[in-house]
Amino acid sequence: MTGIDFTVFKGSPTGKIVESKTHKESLKPDEVLLKITHAGLCGTDQHYKTEDMVLGHEGVGVVQQVGSQVTAFKVGDRAGWGFLHNTCGHCDECLNANEFFCPERATYAHSNTDQGAFASHAVWKAAFLFHIPDTISSSDAAPLMCAGATIFNAMYSYNVRPADRVGIIGVGGLGHIAIQFAAKMGCEVVVFSGSDHKREEARSLGAKEFYTRGASKYEVGKSIKHLFVTTSHLPDWNLFLSVLAPNATIYPITVSHGDLVIPYTPIISKGLTIQGIFCASRGVHVKMLKFAALHGIKPITQEFPLTVEGIEEAMAKLDRGEIRYRAVLVAGR
Repeated sequence: MTGIDFTVFKGSPTGKIVESKTHKESLKPDEVLLKITHAGLCGTDQHYKTEDMVLGHEGVGVVQQVGSQVTAFKVGDRAGWGFLHNTCGHCDECLNANEFFCPERATYAHSNTDQGAFASHAVWKAAFLFHIPDTISSSDAAPLMCAGATIFNAMYSYNVRPADRVGIIGVGGLGHIAIQFAAKMGCEVVVFSGSDHKREEARSLGAKEFYTRGASKYEVGKSIKHLFVTTSHLPDWNLFLSVLAPNATIYPITVSHGDLVIPYTPIISKGLTIQGIFCASRGVHVKMLKFAALHGIKPITQEFPLTVEGIEEAMAKLDRGEIRYRAVLVAGR
Protein backbone atom coordinates (compact mmCIF):
# COMPACT_ATOMS: atom_id res chain seq x y z
CA MET A 1 0.00 0.00 0.00
CA THR A 2 1.31 3.44 -0.90
CA GLY A 3 0.45 6.76 0.67
CA ILE A 4 0.85 8.20 4.15
CA ASP A 5 -0.04 6.24 7.29
CA PHE A 6 0.13 7.60 10.81
CA THR A 7 -1.02 6.94 14.36
CA VAL A 8 -4.01 8.80 15.79
CA PHE A 9 -5.80 8.86 19.14
CA LYS A 10 -9.60 8.87 19.01
CA GLY A 11 -12.52 9.15 21.36
CA SER A 12 -14.96 6.29 21.84
CA PRO A 13 -18.55 5.81 23.09
CA THR A 14 -17.21 4.85 26.53
CA GLY A 15 -14.96 7.90 26.74
CA LYS A 16 -11.82 5.78 26.60
CA ILE A 17 -9.02 6.92 24.29
CA VAL A 18 -8.36 4.52 21.41
CA GLU A 19 -5.18 4.29 19.36
CA SER A 20 -5.86 3.89 15.64
CA LYS A 21 -4.40 4.55 12.19
CA THR A 22 -5.23 7.09 9.49
CA HIS A 23 -4.30 6.75 5.84
CA LYS A 24 -3.91 9.51 3.27
CA GLU A 25 -3.51 8.48 -0.36
CA SER A 26 -1.15 11.31 -1.18
CA LEU A 27 -0.15 14.86 -0.36
CA LYS A 28 -2.16 17.36 -2.41
CA PRO A 29 -0.35 20.31 -4.03
CA ASP A 30 -1.51 22.78 -1.35
CA GLU A 31 -0.94 20.54 1.66
CA VAL A 32 1.78 20.02 4.27
CA LEU A 33 2.71 16.87 6.19
CA LEU A 34 3.61 17.62 9.82
CA LYS A 35 5.23 15.41 12.43
CA ILE A 36 3.40 16.42 15.61
CA THR A 37 5.61 17.22 18.58
CA HIS A 38 3.18 18.96 20.95
CA ALA A 39 -0.59 19.07 21.37
CA GLY A 40 -2.56 21.20 23.79
CA LEU A 41 -5.53 19.76 25.66
CA CYS A 42 -8.54 22.08 25.47
CA GLY A 43 -11.83 21.78 27.33
CA THR A 44 -13.52 21.35 23.96
CA ASP A 45 -11.65 18.07 23.51
CA GLN A 46 -13.45 16.77 26.60
CA HIS A 47 -16.77 17.42 24.89
CA TYR A 48 -15.85 15.04 22.07
CA LYS A 49 -14.10 12.20 23.90
CA THR A 50 -17.19 10.01 23.44
CA GLU A 51 -17.20 10.55 19.67
CA ASP A 52 -15.53 8.31 17.09
CA MET A 53 -13.14 11.00 15.92
CA VAL A 54 -9.49 11.98 16.31
CA LEU A 55 -9.10 14.46 19.16
CA GLY A 56 -7.02 17.61 19.55
CA HIS A 57 -6.95 20.97 17.82
CA GLU A 58 -4.01 22.78 19.45
CA GLY A 59 -1.28 21.21 17.35
CA VAL A 60 2.38 22.07 16.81
CA GLY A 61 4.88 20.10 14.79
CA VAL A 62 7.71 20.06 12.29
CA VAL A 63 7.17 20.09 8.53
CA GLN A 64 8.17 16.76 6.96
CA GLN A 65 6.94 17.26 3.41
CA VAL A 66 5.26 19.99 1.34
CA GLY A 67 2.97 19.85 -1.68
CA SER A 68 4.14 21.02 -5.09
CA GLN A 69 2.39 24.42 -4.80
CA VAL A 70 3.42 25.23 -1.22
CA THR A 71 5.84 28.14 -0.94
CA ALA A 72 5.17 29.44 2.59
CA PHE A 73 6.67 26.42 4.37
CA LYS A 74 9.72 24.24 3.92
CA VAL A 75 10.88 20.98 5.44
CA GLY A 76 12.10 21.56 9.00
CA ASP A 77 9.88 24.57 9.75
CA ARG A 78 7.83 24.57 12.94
CA ALA A 79 4.13 25.11 12.33
CA GLY A 80 0.91 25.03 14.29
CA TRP A 81 -2.82 25.01 13.69
CA GLY A 82 -6.03 25.56 15.59
CA PHE A 83 -9.78 25.10 15.26
CA LEU A 84 -10.16 26.25 11.64
CA HIS A 85 -9.07 23.99 8.77
CA ASN A 86 -10.51 25.57 5.62
CA THR A 87 -12.99 28.11 4.22
CA CYS A 88 -14.57 28.90 0.85
CA GLY A 89 -12.42 32.01 0.29
CA HIS A 90 -15.07 33.94 -1.66
CA CYS A 91 -18.05 34.72 0.62
CA ASP A 92 -18.52 38.10 2.31
CA GLU A 93 -17.02 36.87 5.59
CA CYS A 94 -13.92 35.48 3.91
CA LEU A 95 -13.41 38.60 1.82
CA ASN A 96 -13.72 40.76 4.95
CA ALA A 97 -11.08 38.75 6.86
CA ASN A 98 -13.74 37.16 9.06
CA GLU A 99 -13.35 33.71 7.54
CA PHE A 100 -14.04 31.97 10.82
CA PHE A 101 -17.70 32.82 10.15
CA CYS A 102 -17.63 31.43 6.62
CA PRO A 103 -20.82 29.35 6.12
CA GLU A 104 -18.71 26.65 4.46
CA ARG A 105 -15.97 26.63 7.09
CA ALA A 106 -14.27 23.37 7.99
CA THR A 107 -13.55 23.15 11.72
CA TYR A 108 -12.52 20.73 14.42
CA ALA A 109 -15.08 18.00 15.16
CA HIS A 110 -17.11 18.84 12.07
CA SER A 111 -14.61 18.03 9.32
CA ASN A 112 -11.36 16.11 8.87
CA THR A 113 -12.34 13.95 11.83
CA ASP A 114 -9.83 11.29 10.75
CA GLN A 115 -6.97 13.45 12.00
CA GLY A 116 -6.17 15.92 14.76
CA ALA A 117 -3.48 17.09 17.17
CA PHE A 118 -3.55 13.86 19.20
CA ALA A 119 -1.56 11.95 16.60
CA SER A 120 1.91 11.23 15.29
CA HIS A 121 1.37 13.24 12.10
CA ALA A 122 -1.22 15.35 10.31
CA VAL A 123 -1.86 16.66 6.79
CA TRP A 124 -3.27 20.18 6.53
CA LYS A 125 -3.68 22.90 3.95
CA ALA A 126 -0.64 25.18 4.13
CA ALA A 127 -2.87 28.27 4.10
CA PHE A 128 -4.30 27.29 7.50
CA LEU A 129 -0.99 26.65 9.23
CA PHE A 130 0.96 29.23 11.24
CA HIS A 131 4.70 29.73 11.60
CA ILE A 132 5.81 29.52 15.24
CA PRO A 133 8.06 32.45 16.22
CA ASP A 134 11.57 31.44 17.28
CA THR A 135 11.13 32.93 20.75
CA ILE A 136 8.09 30.73 21.54
CA SER A 137 8.75 27.11 22.46
CA SER A 138 6.57 24.44 20.89
CA SER A 139 5.18 23.52 24.31
CA ASP A 140 4.15 27.13 24.94
CA ALA A 141 2.85 27.54 21.39
CA ALA A 142 0.37 24.66 21.58
CA PRO A 143 -2.14 26.30 24.01
CA LEU A 144 -1.89 29.55 22.07
CA MET A 145 -3.35 27.82 18.99
CA CYS A 146 -6.84 27.91 20.49
CA ALA A 147 -6.92 29.38 24.01
CA GLY A 148 -4.50 32.19 23.18
CA ALA A 149 -6.07 32.94 19.82
CA THR A 150 -9.58 33.07 21.29
CA ILE A 151 -8.64 35.45 24.11
CA PHE A 152 -6.55 37.70 21.87
CA ASN A 153 -9.31 37.76 19.23
CA ALA A 154 -11.82 39.02 21.77
CA MET A 155 -9.53 41.80 22.94
CA TYR A 156 -8.09 42.80 19.58
CA SER A 157 -11.26 42.60 17.49
CA TYR A 158 -13.74 44.16 19.92
CA ASN A 159 -12.07 47.41 20.92
CA VAL A 160 -10.20 46.65 24.12
CA ARG A 161 -7.87 49.63 24.37
CA PRO A 162 -4.91 50.72 26.53
CA ALA A 163 -5.98 52.11 29.92
CA ASP A 164 -9.37 50.33 29.77
CA ARG A 165 -10.39 48.60 32.98
CA VAL A 166 -10.68 44.94 32.09
CA GLY A 167 -12.30 42.42 34.43
CA ILE A 168 -11.36 38.75 34.19
CA ILE A 169 -13.39 36.12 36.02
CA GLY A 170 -11.23 33.10 36.75
CA VAL A 171 -7.50 32.37 36.91
CA GLY A 172 -7.42 29.10 35.01
CA GLY A 173 -6.67 27.75 31.55
CA LEU A 174 -8.12 30.79 29.78
CA GLY A 175 -7.98 33.37 32.54
CA HIS A 176 -4.25 33.26 33.19
CA ILE A 177 -3.59 33.92 29.49
CA ALA A 178 -6.21 36.69 29.41
CA ILE A 179 -4.50 38.48 32.31
CA GLN A 180 -1.21 38.53 30.40
CA PHE A 181 -2.66 39.75 27.10
CA ALA A 182 -4.72 42.51 28.75
CA ALA A 183 -1.81 43.68 30.90
CA LYS A 184 0.59 43.82 27.94
CA MET A 185 -2.03 45.78 25.96
CA GLY A 186 -1.77 48.44 28.65
CA CYS A 187 -5.07 47.71 30.36
CA GLU A 188 -5.87 47.98 34.05
CA VAL A 189 -6.59 44.34 34.87
CA VAL A 190 -9.08 43.45 37.62
CA VAL A 191 -9.25 39.75 38.50
CA PHE A 192 -12.08 37.89 40.23
CA SER A 193 -11.22 34.42 41.51
CA GLY A 194 -12.70 31.77 43.73
CA SER A 195 -9.26 31.10 45.24
CA ASP A 196 -7.45 33.65 47.35
CA HIS A 197 -4.22 31.62 47.04
CA LYS A 198 -4.04 32.73 43.39
CA ARG A 199 -3.75 36.39 44.37
CA GLU A 200 0.04 36.71 44.09
CA GLU A 201 0.18 34.65 40.92
CA ALA A 202 -2.48 36.83 39.29
CA ARG A 203 -0.51 39.93 40.24
CA SER A 204 2.70 38.43 38.84
CA LEU A 205 0.87 37.87 35.54
CA GLY A 206 -0.19 41.51 35.38
CA ALA A 207 -3.33 41.99 37.52
CA LYS A 208 -3.61 45.34 39.29
CA GLU A 209 -6.53 44.34 41.51
CA PHE A 210 -7.71 40.98 42.84
CA TYR A 211 -11.05 40.08 44.42
CA THR A 212 -12.20 36.76 45.80
CA ARG A 213 -15.59 35.55 44.63
CA GLY A 214 -18.19 34.86 47.30
CA ALA A 215 -18.66 38.42 48.50
CA SER A 216 -22.19 39.79 48.68
CA LYS A 217 -21.00 42.92 46.88
CA TYR A 218 -17.83 43.99 45.09
CA GLU A 219 -16.25 47.35 45.89
CA VAL A 220 -13.97 47.82 42.89
CA GLY A 221 -13.72 51.59 42.70
CA LYS A 222 -13.83 52.59 39.05
CA SER A 223 -16.26 50.57 36.97
CA ILE A 224 -15.20 47.96 34.43
CA LYS A 225 -15.36 48.45 30.67
CA HIS A 226 -14.81 44.86 29.52
CA LEU A 227 -15.65 41.68 31.45
CA PHE A 228 -14.23 38.32 30.36
CA VAL A 229 -15.91 35.22 31.77
CA THR A 230 -13.32 32.43 31.57
CA THR A 231 -14.74 30.03 34.17
CA SER A 232 -16.47 26.74 33.35
CA HIS A 233 -19.65 27.92 35.08
CA LEU A 234 -21.61 31.15 34.77
CA PRO A 235 -21.13 33.74 37.52
CA ASP A 236 -23.68 35.41 39.76
CA TRP A 237 -24.59 38.10 37.26
CA ASN A 238 -26.10 40.39 39.88
CA LEU A 239 -22.67 40.77 41.48
CA PHE A 240 -20.92 41.65 38.26
CA LEU A 241 -23.51 43.75 36.43
CA SER A 242 -23.31 46.29 39.26
CA VAL A 243 -19.59 46.92 38.67
CA LEU A 244 -19.82 47.40 34.90
CA ALA A 245 -19.54 50.81 33.27
CA PRO A 246 -22.25 52.12 30.95
CA ASN A 247 -21.84 50.58 27.49
CA ALA A 248 -19.55 47.89 28.88
CA THR A 249 -19.13 44.57 27.08
CA ILE A 250 -19.40 41.06 28.52
CA TYR A 251 -17.47 38.25 26.79
CA PRO A 252 -18.59 34.69 27.68
CA ILE A 253 -15.47 32.79 26.58
CA THR A 254 -15.94 29.27 27.91
CA VAL A 255 -17.98 26.89 25.73
CA SER A 256 -21.12 25.67 27.49
CA HIS A 257 -24.13 23.77 26.18
CA GLY A 258 -26.50 25.32 28.71
CA ASP A 259 -28.58 28.47 28.40
CA LEU A 260 -27.18 31.93 29.09
CA VAL A 261 -29.53 33.36 31.72
CA ILE A 262 -28.87 36.94 32.77
CA PRO A 263 -30.95 39.76 34.32
CA TYR A 264 -32.65 41.74 31.57
CA THR A 265 -33.08 45.23 32.99
CA PRO A 266 -29.37 46.07 33.60
CA ILE A 267 -28.60 45.17 29.98
CA ILE A 268 -31.02 47.86 28.86
CA SER A 269 -30.45 50.50 31.54
CA LYS A 270 -26.65 50.41 31.13
CA GLY A 271 -26.55 49.77 27.41
CA LEU A 272 -24.50 46.62 27.93
CA THR A 273 -23.33 44.35 25.14
CA ILE A 274 -22.94 40.56 25.32
CA GLN A 275 -20.35 39.68 22.70
CA GLY A 276 -20.11 36.15 21.36
CA ILE A 277 -16.55 34.98 20.77
CA PHE A 278 -15.04 32.04 18.97
CA CYS A 279 -11.56 31.37 17.65
CA ALA A 280 -9.59 33.91 15.63
CA SER A 281 -9.48 34.27 11.89
CA ARG A 282 -6.04 33.82 10.37
CA GLY A 283 -4.94 37.46 10.29
CA VAL A 284 -5.72 37.93 13.98
CA HIS A 285 -4.12 34.57 14.80
CA VAL A 286 -0.85 35.71 13.21
CA LYS A 287 -0.98 38.99 15.17
CA MET A 288 -1.55 37.01 18.37
CA LEU A 289 1.61 34.97 17.82
CA LYS A 290 3.64 38.10 17.04
CA PHE A 291 2.25 39.88 20.11
CA ALA A 292 2.97 36.89 22.38
CA ALA A 293 6.53 36.64 21.03
CA LEU A 294 7.15 40.37 21.44
CA HIS A 295 5.85 40.55 25.00
CA GLY A 296 6.98 37.18 26.30
CA ILE A 297 3.45 35.88 26.94
CA LYS A 298 3.60 32.24 27.96
CA PRO A 299 0.93 29.84 29.17
CA ILE A 300 1.60 27.97 32.40
CA THR A 301 1.67 24.32 31.37
CA GLN A 302 1.92 20.74 32.60
CA GLU A 303 3.32 18.15 30.20
CA PHE A 304 2.10 14.60 29.60
CA PRO A 305 3.12 11.90 27.11
CA LEU A 306 1.30 11.92 23.78
CA THR A 307 0.08 8.36 24.34
CA VAL A 308 -3.21 6.73 25.29
CA GLU A 309 -2.15 6.72 28.93
CA GLY A 310 -0.89 10.30 28.82
CA ILE A 311 -4.06 11.62 27.20
CA GLU A 312 -6.31 9.82 29.68
CA GLU A 313 -4.26 11.06 32.64
CA ALA A 314 -4.37 14.66 31.39
CA MET A 315 -8.12 14.47 30.73
CA ALA A 316 -8.79 12.98 34.16
CA LYS A 317 -6.80 15.74 35.86
CA LEU A 318 -8.60 18.38 33.78
CA ASP A 319 -11.95 16.89 34.86
CA ARG A 320 -10.86 17.15 38.51
CA GLY A 321 -9.60 20.72 38.10
CA GLU A 322 -6.01 19.70 38.83
CA ILE A 323 -4.30 21.15 35.74
CA ARG A 324 -2.21 24.28 36.24
CA TYR A 325 -3.20 25.67 33.82
CA ARG A 326 -2.92 24.08 30.36
CA ALA A 327 -2.06 20.45 29.68
CA VAL A 328 0.36 19.83 26.80
CA LEU A 329 0.89 16.37 25.32
CA VAL A 330 4.46 15.78 24.16
CA ALA A 331 5.51 13.19 21.59
CA GLY A 332 8.29 10.89 22.77
CA ARG A 333 8.08 12.12 26.37
